[in-house]
Amino acid sequence: MNSLAHPADLLSVAILVLLLGMRHGFDADHLAAIDGLTRYNHKDSPKLAKYAGFLFSLGHGLIIVPISVSAATLTRDIKLPDWLDGFGTWTSVSILLALAIANIHGVLHTPNTELVSLRGWRYRWFAKLLNVRSPYAMLAVGALFALSFDTLSQASLFAVIALEYQRWQLALVFALVFVVGMLITDGINGLFIANLITRSDQTARIASRVMALSVASVSILVAVLNIAGATLPDFETWRTGKELWFGAVVMGVLIASYGLGQKLSQTN
Repeated sequence: MNSLAHPADLLSVAILVLLLGMRHGFDADHLAAIDGLTRYNHKDSPKLAKYAGFLFSLGHGLIIVPISVSAATLTRDIKLPDWLDGFGTWTSVSILLALAIANIHGVLHTPNTELVSLRGWRYRWFAKLLNVRSPYAMLAVGALFALSFDTLSQASLFAVIALEYQRWQLALVFALVFVVGMLITDGINGLFIANLITRSDQTARIASRVMALSVASVSILVAVLNIAGATLPDFETWRTGKELWFGAVVMGVLIASYGLGQKLSQTN
């Protein structure tokens, strides 16, 4: 069995993949979609609204898992062009910066009496699809949002890990670990957004703004890290092997934003 250069063992990889899944659940597209599904159902189907995040994430996983396993069995015979990696990096940077601008714009232009709606780059095109009242439809929406270059990149990562260890089953295991991370984050987000929507007090309004600004801040942070990695060889060398710590920092910033929203609301 071969060993990975970084991280060094399967436990480290599993923890990293779990963090990646949890961070992926904080992506603006996830938050915006869950926000839309929850808002549409909170009056007529409040119980279903609370599970919007979980169902959306589960649908997302129904696409990621089979693609990861398929990629693990096909990657040996397929050589991707070198330019694809750079294209994916700069596409990701562009989307992250656009999302940051959109969420900051939302905070600045939403009246103080209203909650801020989260922005995602796919939200505008799929907004009508979020008007569903069935758990199966929510699963389908989550699956639809998983059809992206980002999903292919994640599946490729799990396939590469599996090939390094010469066990295609690892692609399945790590894809499932990734989905568990998403389920944790998206499930909590769904409950959090459902709680905000049912409230119209100052706490909810401030928390929604902090949440939007946190998404914008993390988007900018990840974009800057990607730019530095793509343009500064020394930075990329220094960053190698520290993926676990970077994932933990991003998660820490996002989790802290929830507490900050509550703390700020207590002073108003």
